[in-house]
Amino acid sequence: MTLAPAVLLGFCADMSAQEFDVFTPIAKYIRVGDADKLSAWFADNLEIVVISQTNDSSRNQARQIMKSFFSAYSPSAFSITHQAGKSNMKYALGILNAGGERFVVTVFVNFVHDSFEIQQLKIERVE
Repeated sequence: MTLAPAVLLGFCADMSAQEFDVFTPIAKYIRVGDADKLSAWFADNLEIVVISQTNDSSRNQARQIMKSFFSAYSPSAFSITHQAGKSNMKYALGILNAGGERFVVTVFVNFVHDSFEIQQLKIERVE
C-alpha cells in the first residue's frame, strides 16, 4: 500500500474520518490528470468505468486505464458538484472538462485500514 492517503490522514490527526474531505486531493489529481497520484487512492481491486467500458481492475490496471484516458482527454477543469455518504462510505459527483468534452465523474470511497480507498470510479461522457 502506498503511503499517500495514510500520510494525508496523519496530517489530519486532529480530525476524525468524518471530518476529513477525502475528495479534495482526489479532485486535485483528476483536475491535473495525474494518474499516478490518483492511483495511490485506489483500493487493491476496484471497478473502473471509462466511457462505458467497465473493468474490475487491480490498482495497477486502473492506473494504466486512467493514464490512457488522461492522455486521450487532457483535463482542463474539474469540480465536485455533489457529495454524500456516511463516515466510512462516501461518494462524489463532479464535472470534468477534458479534451474539449464534458464528463460526469462519480467516485465511491470506503474507509478501510485507517485510510480512504476508491472502490469505484466512473467517467461518463455528457451527451
